[in-house]
Amino acid sequence: MGDFLEIGPKKFRSRLLVGTAGYPDMHTMRQAVAATGAEIATVAMRRVAGASFTQMLDPNLFLLPNTAGCYTAREAILTAELAREALQTDWIKLEVIGDEKTLLPDSVELLKAAEALVNSGFVVLPYCTDDLILCRRLKDLGCAAIMPLAAPIGSGLGIRNPHNLSLLRETLSIPLIIDAGIGAPSDAAIAMELGADAVLVNTAIAKARHPVRMGKAFGLAIQAGRGAFLAGRIPKKFYAESSTPLEGRISCGLF
Repeated sequence: MGDFLEIGPKKFRSRLLVGTAGYPDMHTMRQAVAATGAEIATVAMRRVAGASFTQMLDPNLFLLPNTAGCYTAREAILTAELAREALQTDWIKLEVIGDEKTLLPDSVELLKAAEALVNSGFVVLPYCTDDLILCRRLKDLGCAAIMPLAAPIGSGLGIRNPHNLSLLRETLSIPLIIDAGIGAPSDAAIAMELGADAVLVNTAIAKARHPVRMGKAFGLAIQAGRGAFLAGRIPKKFYAESSTPLEGRISCGLF
């Protein structure tokens, strides 16, 4: 009760964000997104024609346009401005890619774009690496959240560097949304157990053999991981520790 995901001025009950690309068809996409229980869905402005695509989505979804496919700050800023006009929103998931093979972000161009968009009144959620210094600079620029990758986009490799993600959680006060590389619901649960505020999933659901069933599984995993984080896991120990009290045990000594 009352455990909301808070980003900028908005609150959401679900801590799972979903992408809308790569599904076999629109019907499957709508069913899978509904099965997740997600309230936020990302849409790539370079892939869809604004209203013609978004009208096919559940009207209760909060649409988060992204700048996927942009390789310079200038491209990303223009795409964000087009998204604002087309969807009537100041929210943008900022992506500035630096390499075609790995799809890793260009940190220099990302910082330029983030600064310009924040100054233009956008609620900016940048896709970035898990580098603490970069994420801290994005926070200082006024980004509403940071979205570090778990692994390269679409790779399904899962959480590759839990230490860095834990460090980000410990250091930064703004929402931490794990983005890219999630392969299975267990990856999402681990991200939440590490303290992430939310997880964004696209390919792992869209490319699953049964996207709708996988979407439901991810929704449950997010809840389980969040619950485990709030409950507080036991510390790890090098040696065994009996879970059964030794006091009052039956003596089996010889008489």
